[in-house]
Formats: sequence, structure tokens, C-alpha cells
Amino acid sequence: MHCYFCQRNIKEINFRDTRALEKFMSALGKIRSRKKTGLCAYHQRRLAQAIKRARFMALMSYTKE
Repeated sequence: MHCYFCQRNIKEINFRDTRALEKFMSALGKIRSRKKTGLCAYHQRRLAQAIKRARFMALMSYTKE
């Protein structure tokens, strides 16, 4: 499996783009692992940072109901 962001030549992962970030979260609101997402290590770290930043800025919830 190839990295989603590398394939699309996406350099920056924007924390304001919550629809794109939700694709990489589980039904309970947890960040999916690298094995499940198929991301490279660089983009997995950037993704986790963007999700955490979006949660802190109240754009996303920490858990799902």
C-alpha cells in the first residue's frame, strides 16, 4: 500500500480540513495506526499532529458519541 499523501503530492496536511482528517480516524475517534492507514512515517507523524491540533482548536471532538 502506498502513502495517500505521497501519491497525491500533498506537502502540507492542513488541520482545518477536518473531512480529510476524519478518513484516518476510527469510529471511536482514535487515530488509526500506520499499518491501517498505509501512510509513510513522515506523513503519519504530520497527520497525528494535525488531528491533535484540530482537536485542541475545537474543530474536532476527542471522542465520538
